[in-house]
Parts: sequence; structure tokens; C-alpha cells
Amino acid sequence: MYLDQMELNEALALGTDNFRSLLEQASPDDWVLPTPCEGWSVSDLVAHVARGSDMTVLLLNGASRAESSQMFQQQTPSDALGECRRALEAQLSALTGVVDLDQIVHHPMGDISVRQLFDFRIGDLTLHAWDLARALALSEELPEQLVEHVYAALQPMEAFIGQIGVFGTGPSGTIDPDASLQLKLLDLTGRRP
Repeated sequence: MYLDQMELNEALALGTDNFRSLLEQASPDDWVLPTPCEGWSVSDLVAHVARGSDMTVLLLNGASRAESSQMFQQQTPSDALGECRRALEAQLSALTGVVDLDQIVHHPMGDISVRQLFDFRIGDLTLHAWDLARALALSEELPEQLVEHVYAALQPMEAFIGQIGVFGTGPSGTIDPDASLQLKLLDLTGRRP
């Protein structure tokens, strides 16, 4: 079932607020800590979220696939925290201002609708919030609304999600059917809490 524009806006705002609240708890010493994302420090993860947010704004402004892909070739900024704050606000403003959810944008993974772009960004913020919380030894509990939204978007890809290249090896196949939805989501996306 598709969410309407207002529900997508609410989920994006919640995902943004949740990620930002964790980010604000990071100290300067935390930037070098490892995250569950292989080879990424906290600084790398924060820069990735900032670049994805900036890419979203570019896509909504008509960027080509090549132009949007270039966002991920940039150096990690010296002020990753400030850059991420700015990028998150720009993304929130750009996406909540969308009038046509069926508009096609030229994402690096292929042409997708703005509705799918919303799902990508809500998923990115939600999963990387867990990664950030784990790295910073903070509460790893994700907002239930976000878990439900992201799981519903990703679960249909369960059979091949591990082959995409961005979700580790995908599901382990060892999760109890009665496990929490958050645990199922984390496992589905290659995270092993």
C-alpha cells in the first residue's frame, strides 16, 4: 500500500529528526569510531548521509545520473557535522515541496519515481540511524513507524537483496518468526545485532 504525500512527509521528517538527534550526541572523539558499515567510521557514515541528501536535491532539480553519481566521489568534508545538518534540511525542504510523486528522477541505480526516492531516503536515514547508534553506544531502538515503513518497502526484495551490493549479504535465514520487526529489518539489510 502506497503512503500519500503527507504520510511520506511525516516519515521523512521523523527519519530526519531521529538521525539528527543521534548525530547531535556525537563528540569530536567519536568521528573515528567504526560503524557496522564495513570500512566506515562515524565520519564516513555522516558524510554518506549528507551526500545522499544533497544528491536528492540535485535529482529533484533535474540532475542526470552522471551528475548525481558524482556526489559520492567527493572528499569527506572537514565539517561533516555542519554539512550533514545543512544537507538534511535541504533534503527535507526539497522533498516535502514535491508536487508529483510519479515524477521520474535519474538516480545512480536507475530511473525511479519520486515516491521511490522518498522510500530510499527514509530507509537510508532509518538504517544509518541504527548504525550510528551502534557506533556511539546509544539506544538502538528505532521509531516503530519508520521500521514498519522501511520493512514494507524492502521485504519484497528479500530473495535478492543480498545481491544488490548495498545491504551486505542480506538476510541470515536464522531470525525467529516471532522476532521484533526491527530485528527482522536489520537482518534483512545485512545487519547482525
